[in-house]
Amino acid sequence: MPLYIASFACGLIFGAGLLISGMTDPTKVIGFLDLFGMWDATLALVMAGAVAVSGLGFAIARRRGTPVLAERSFWPTRTDIDAQLLIAGGLFGIGWGLVGLCPGPALVNLTGLSFPVIAFVVSMAIGMVGYDVSLQRGGAPAMIEQAGVPASDG
Repeated sequence: MPLYIASFACGLIFGAGLLISGMTDPTKVIGFLDLFGMWDATLALVMAGAVAVSGLGFAIARRRGTPVLAERSFWPTRTDIDAQLLIAGGLFGIGWGLVGLCPGPALVNLTGLSFPVIAFVVSMAIGMVGYDVSLQRGGAPAMIEQAGVPASDG
């Protein structure tokens, strides 16, 4: 039960941070991406603050050794940059740039019951489920290799 409470608290803090910083407003994100127009640096400042705070948190967690609510830490082990990562990052960037939302702010914006946000989140979920299904069938890495780029085994 404490894990659920901690997860809820983390989600609440994250959502509140998105709302307070204005990052749930797609026009802020699109303004950040508009380098040659009315550029809005707000997102860069929010990201810099987030990196500083999370960097401090990760440093403390690494020194701590054993986590408070788990038996062990689950640190990432992969460091390679492969075709799958590049393609996924490109698709994420295209979606982010076209809509001005990434998954976190989109979920926060669901509370407004806006049809475009609902359509975005449903489409995002379909894409995630589709990817999982393709992995279960051995499809995603194979599709990348068919495109002429060798996928890493991880």
